[in-house]
Amino acid sequence: MLSRSPTEPARSGRPRSAEADAAILEATRASLVDLGWSKLTMGDVASRAGVAKTTLYRRWAGKNELVVDAVAVLFDELELPDLGSLSADVEAVVLQFAAVLERPETKTALMAVVAESTRDQALRDRIRNSIVARQKRLVLQGRERAEERGELPLEADPAVAARTADLIFDVIAGAVVHRALVSAEPVDADWARRFTLLLLSGLGAAASQEC
Repeated sequence: MLSRSPTEPARSGRPRSAEADAAILEATRASLVDLGWSKLTMGDVASRAGVAKTTLYRRWAGKNELVVDAVAVLFDELELPDLGSLSADVEAVVLQFAAVLERPETKTALMAVVAESTRDQALRDRIRNSIVARQKRLVLQGRERAEERGELPLEADPAVAARTADLIFDVIAGAVVHRALVSAEPVDADWARRFTLLLLSGLGAAASQEC
């Protein structure tokens, strides 16, 4: 599913084709793997997708926006399973997240758009809206389930709850992205278990498990 920022006006004209959108985004990811960021062009993507280049420009203003949306749909595949406990749910989604990051197209695209975003505020905003904001749903789902199970206390203040959700997302996403893409170390079941223990129980509990 493609995203549109809250302030982006709806386009007039013929309805968009979901099939064409999917083909374009798949072609974008394939082009990134084959060509890399610097050589990827809208023309190459159009040719691979079997559409006119004008079709791309009716949907995306340029390469930056197209690549962000091509990455965003990969992260939309993530689902928070209900395994009966907060720790099990967190471990499972961490492993799912790492599996998405292991895909060559995700590695290439994500590293490229993050690097480009350091010089482009509009691109940074699109990453925040299309990827980060959408995936915070996993944190909100996990917290709601944990509250229903009695594993976490209810948070009555919406502002505090929102800040806590932001922090949890930053900690999980930051740790997994750093481990998988920066350190290039495996995110396996053991690492996911130890990370989840640290996240939920703190340094003391995590250290005691290593003894």
